[in-house]
Amino acid sequence: MATIKDVARLAGVGVGTASRVISGRGSASPAAVERVQGAVRQLGFRPSSLARALSSRTLGMIGVFVPDFSGPFFGRILQTMDAELREFDRHMVAANGCGHGDRRQQALDGTAFLIQRECDGLMLQSNELLDEDLLALHRLQPRLAVLNRRVPTLEAQCFSADHRVGGQLAAQALLSRGHRQIAVISGPNSAPDNEARLAGFYGELAAHGIARDTVPQVEGDFSSESGWRAASQLLERGVPFTGLFGANDVMAIAAISRLQHAGLRVPEQVSVVGYDDSEPASYSNPRLTCVRIPIQDVVSNASRYLLNACYGSALPVTHMFEPTFVWRDSVVKVP
Repeated sequence: MATIKDVARLAGVGVGTASRVISGRGSASPAAVERVQGAVRQLGFRPSSLARALSSRTLGMIGVFVPDFSGPFFGRILQTMDAELREFDRHMVAANGCGHGDRRQQALDGTAFLIQRECDGLMLQSNELLDEDLLALHRLQPRLAVLNRRVPTLEAQCFSADHRVGGQLAAQALLSRGHRQIAVISGPNSAPDNEARLAGFYGELAAHGIARDTVPQVEGDFSSESGWRAASQLLERGVPFTGLFGANDVMAIAAISRLQHAGLRVPEQVSVVGYDDSEPASYSNPRLTCVRIPIQDVVSNASRYLLNACYGSALPVTHMFEPTFVWRDSVVKVP
């Protein structure tokens, strides 16, 4: 197997010059670049990742934890992070919540796996980990980025949309179309982002004279199954509603299906608002009206923060992002 010394010897340059050309870091004359690249092709040279790690004292990889690899929301996180890191010749190692124990223990095990892999930095998306868990993790790995929540004393390492504003936008949409009988399918009560969007939603309703205790609510877990189940429970209660807020798109789309299965017409009899603007929202029937969370921007900036912290980059970074609203077909004016 050819070494960088072989490349330098064939190209007629020093090892330092060959290293700069191959890594793309540092300057070299155009003639030297051409000779080194020619030598690389001729020898079939492949840089050793282990050698790079030893020389730079980094592995060139960042760990990411998400609760689940499936679904449109977590899929976008992984795809966005991978694209962002690859642009800078870095890579990710991913772990999710599986194995023994409850969901918090699974998250702790997943992050422990990434720590053991000695990743240069960590990105986390978890509603199960407590603030104290994240603070303890930060002590083990200071180069940490937290998605979709705000952790006291770690604000500079947290990246999120303003979910309170997102909840307000959802309520405003239903109110603007005359809906006063409104139901809610929430996310888990333990999820900080769910708590924030509900606070914004109910705060906006209260400003228009609708008390929270008059709004039927069922808790889901952000899954399709829980959206279907929650819609069933709302129907069983027999409390009429013309508007429904699903705390994510997946639950909202499942709820639409359940309402239609019960013989209700959406949006003519029940208007539905979702949350996230994930890809399925554009293709549901009817197409889902929803709050758009700019998750790609959130993840891109968290990735850039870690590139700065781990590898000395100086990329611009933003921490908080404003949701917007997307009108499609699942909300109409009350007759």
